[in-house]
Amino acid sequence: MNMRLLLVRHPRPDIDAHLCYGCSDVAVAQQELLRVRDALLAAGLPRTLPTYASPLSRCAALARALDPPQLRFDARLAEMDFGAWELRSWDAIPRLDIDAWAEDLLHYRPGGAESVLDVARRVAAFLDDLRGAGHPEALVICHAGTIRLLRALYKKQPLEDAALEAARTPHHIPYGDMLVLKD
Repeated sequence: MNMRLLLVRHPRPDIDAHLCYGCSDVAVAQQELLRVRDALLAAGLPRTLPTYASPLSRCAALARALDPPQLRFDARLAEMDFGAWELRSWDAIPRLDIDAWAEDLLHYRPGGAESVLDVARRVAAFLDDLRGAGHPEALVICHAGTIRLLRALYKKQPLEDAALEAARTPHHIPYGDMLVLKD
């Protein structure tokens, strides 16, 4: 069955842009939340789609604000867990650690937490379940890393290839932006 998938990145979080915040639960300012919601609706986002969202508040708040008829929160959509790097300035993370991650994008565990391959496994499991649900289209509200993985996995390439493609792709996904994937 063909499926159309609408991916929306959460609104800009209310946090210093120089911090690594991965899976930390950071809030979104109400004004920003309403701006993104209104922009999505003005762009024609259907309000009737089954909606899946990361449970992190920057995604969950937008999902609730859109008031879809079916809303499910799924932890597999959360951003990568950066462990000890969470809420630290990127400048405070030792260069040797950043270089070690760059040398082994798939398996290195930034901050001692998840690797890109770990995240790819959980996002792939979500996508498999979503495909199995039989929806002709669905809305997913999540994070830039998750969106890059979903985009790579949507091509049905091997897991490690998709994870590496996602890790190597600069995200350039603006906050509140929508990307449409079609089978």
